[in-house]
Amino acid sequence: MVERSPARHRVVSGVLTAAGRVLLCHRRADRAWYPDVWDFPGGHVEDGETLPEALARELREELGIVADGTGVALARWVAEDASEDITFLRVDGWSGEVTNRAPEEHDALGWFTLAEALRLSLPDPRYRTLLQDLLDSSDGAAAGRPVSP
Repeated sequence: MVERSPARHRVVSGVLTAAGRVLLCHRRADRAWYPDVWDFPGGHVEDGETLPEALARELREELGIVADGTGVALARWVAEDASEDITFLRVDGWSGEVTNRAPEEHDALGWFTLAEALRLSLPDPRYRTLLQDLLDSSDGAAAGRPVSP
């Protein structure tokens, strides 16, 4: 008998910053995966896609923006059983206005300072360290686009 490995979910998340704030999306409470938490935009990597290609597609679909480039991988988390493989890529720039184009997934979008983000319900405790490293190093002036009021 051949033992089957668990289904592997390859996910890529985009980390967008502007003026010392980070963009997070609130996952609807009725979502099967990580409901009712604030998360980075992104999604599943389809067969044949590279991580930057998958992220560019997800950002178009979810936010209506075109990524000018995805920078460095900020973190990669692989579950012990390898069922989840999540990579966080910094998005260095984009064109278009950030809007919620996926209301079936997210019921809100927001730009948050580090202090504000740390008070939110997040999908994983490791997000706190990721956010601290990201926003502390930005000195309040991360490259990106201005934040609309």
